[in-house]
Amino acid sequence: MKVLVTGAGGHLGGAVLARLRDDGVGVRAASRRLRDGSDVEWVVTDLATGDGVVEAVTGVDAVLHLASSPRGGHTHQVDVLGTRRLVVAAGAAGVGHIVYISIVGVDRVPIPYYRHKLAAEQVIAAGPVPWSVLRATQFPQFLDDLLASSARLGPVIGDRAVLAQPVDPDEVAARLAARLVAGPLGGIEEYGGPQVLRFDEAARAWLTARGSRRPLLPVRIPGRLGRELRAGGLVTEALPRGVRTWADHLADTYGGTGRR
Repeated sequence: MKVLVTGAGGHLGGAVLARLRDDGVGVRAASRRLRDGSDVEWVVTDLATGDGVVEAVTGVDAVLHLASSPRGGHTHQVDVLGTRRLVVAAGAAGVGHIVYISIVGVDRVPIPYYRHKLAAEQVIAAGPVPWSVLRATQFPQFLDDLLASSARLGPVIGDRAVLAQPVDPDEVAARLAARLVAGPLGGIEEYGGPQVLRFDEAARAWLTARGSRRPLLPVRIPGRLGRELRAGGLVTEALPRGVRTWADHLADTYGGTGRR
């Protein structure tokens, strides 16, 4: 089997490439700029313009579609229109399966980026290529960065009742590889980390791991967004789940367990 991986230069892309190589899968890795790799065939592909898309899908059996543009004002061009270009080209090339990585909560949480991800799911489902969608919860690196940003002014600021479920990207990569082997689902699968944490729990563990005595300043997120986040819009009860915890991430990153 030969697989095209879009967005291969990202954090999840790196984990996916390593997993597929370990599984003995032939890989063609797509990125917006040329990269080197003796064990991977790198190609330049720009979903925003369509450059290189036809060439990238030619001769592959499946596509793992990881590419996304959450920032910079190009989200619709890349995530929705770019996904449509990819699906059309893959259909014409006879690709047998496309697996799309999405996010738990795109159908519930009113964030503009999520609306684009949901629209991309709909493009995949309506396209000519047999498909699967894997919605994952947030990576611990994202939560780590969010906490660092919220603490820029001193105290850690956030809605303490917001629920999160960090999942390790290596485990998401393994789940994507398994979905690839299992064949087209024709539906949506959700995958989350082993623990559902309140924001204040995650923040206190983060502060402990960093040896920080900064206070936690609770600020309630207003409106529908806050209600959905507090009600669990970003978490899932789906099984199986990952096994690496928030404390594991903190120990790897800061040398502390995050436990008191």
